[in-house]
Amino acid sequence: MPSSRQRRPRAGEPPTSGPAAQYPADEPTALPYQNADTRETVNSHLTQTADSHERPHLQSHGPEGHRPDGARPDGARPDEARPDATGAAAGGEGDPPGVHPVDESRPLGRILLFGIQHVLVMAATPISAIFLMSATLGLRAALTVDLLSAAFVLSGVGSLIQSLGPWKFGPRLPFVMLPGGAPLILFLAIAEQHGVRTATGAVVLTAVFTFVVLPVFSRLLAYFPALVIGTMIVIVGVNLVKVGAVLVTGQPGSPGFADPTNLGLGMATIGFTIAFYLLSSGILRQLSVMLGLFAGTALAAAVGAIHGAGAMGGALVNLPHLMPFGSPEFNLVAALPLMLYSLASMAEATGQTVINAEAVGKKIDQRTDVPKTVRADALTSLFGGFFGLPLMVTSGENIGIVRVTGVRSRFVTAAAGVVLIVIGFLAPVTRAISVIPTAVVGGTAMVVFAVITVLGIQMLGRSDLDKHTSTFICAVALALGLLPILVPGVYGAFPPNVRILLESGVAVGTFTAAVLNILFHHVRPGVAARLTTARTESDR
Repeated sequence: MPSSRQRRPRAGEPPTSGPAAQYPADEPTALPYQNADTRETVNSHLTQTADSHERPHLQSHGPEGHRPDGARPDGARPDEARPDATGAAAGGEGDPPGVHPVDESRPLGRILLFGIQHVLVMAATPISAIFLMSATLGLRAALTVDLLSAAFVLSGVGSLIQSLGPWKFGPRLPFVMLPGGAPLILFLAIAEQHGVRTATGAVVLTAVFTFVVLPVFSRLLAYFPALVIGTMIVIVGVNLVKVGAVLVTGQPGSPGFADPTNLGLGMATIGFTIAFYLLSSGILRQLSVMLGLFAGTALAAAVGAIHGAGAMGGALVNLPHLMPFGSPEFNLVAALPLMLYSLASMAEATGQTVINAEAVGKKIDQRTDVPKTVRADALTSLFGGFFGLPLMVTSGENIGIVRVTGVRSRFVTAAAGVVLIVIGFLAPVTRAISVIPTAVVGGTAMVVFAVITVLGIQMLGRSDLDKHTSTFICAVALALGLLPILVPGVYGAFPPNVRILLESGVAVGTFTAAVLNILFHHVRPGVAARLTTARTESDR
């Protein structure tokens, strides 16, 4: 907004100063309108008037706004909507003014393509999670297929809830939900110690526990500023990059670890993704992640690294069965580790909601939108427990895809949810996806997950790291949070329940950052203020 000393542009005249001149309309973040001068000299009426003069120029279709070929100066195509100076949206063609890119409707064909891209990148997670469950618990093949079907269906249902946001469930952001990760490890630990029926009961109890403690947790969000959330996102990103890398290399010490063929496939997939992103434009560039995955799969088929026998034969339709292990058994003591983890999961959901909103350039209210994310997690997990699944959580994978492709519509992840449900019912599709080499999926995942780390670093850059206390808090939290990720088994001598919590680097890092932030930025200033007041009164 121009200050009171600046001349407002006349109609049809481009702005010569102020944010409209400094920031193009396609900038993906909201503009920092206010500065010290304008806050003191411009009243709210002038703010509205100035905005009404400037905004038409931000969406100008003149020579400076668009090139003759229809592309904008940053190379983006006209159908790639960008937020305007308010952080709202300059919608694509046919969209009403002010529609944010998150809420944009796109042609059905494109929505499905982008949705399939999300599914292909994250499909390995439910597959590997169920296969790990099967191998650990010694499940029969039919039960494994039933659980895999349930995992896809519940992932799709959860993605629809998060993306469409019915009532108070889901933040209406492009989210995908998945099983796996730390909740899966906790589920398996409970199943091995107390039985699989107790493990499914623990999932149900944890979902109910989440609903109960959520009102208290939402009041604590003030103690999770950008410093804490940014630190957590960096730890999440590093952990996910490691997960993607292990898909390429295999576990250290396992047969075939760092096999040259797998390494070559992973690196080639990354190279294909780079090539598509570099050489393409428009929709092809937005699909570069999926095209890189397809190219890597084609290369794997050419070198004989795909074994397609598992994709042939079998039934056409597979329906998940309710309570495949029998009725859940409820044991509060056995469920305690999973309940404690749910607190860290809520903190992680906080970070993912904030970073997702930043990735799409949408302003949110943490006090209302974060609980919507957590409620959707809990509701999906509640249903998942009755279908024999571990906790379902929001996924960080798709945030990286959104940032890489620039496609921010939540209807894309809603379409991904529909595709996941269809895959869960169509057994041949599930089997076909399962034959994509893990090295190819890992190569794609490494790129997408690394983007999440970069988003966390960007958030830390806005966290006053030039202050020594903020630097210290971030450093200590990163050191403790990355320790179990970089040195697996470091807590192997601890009791099982304690080890499960300590080995969650995200939980440790987030807890450390939050506690240190409270001590340094809330407790310490209050104590210092009281001491100063006491000395002043004694001097009198």
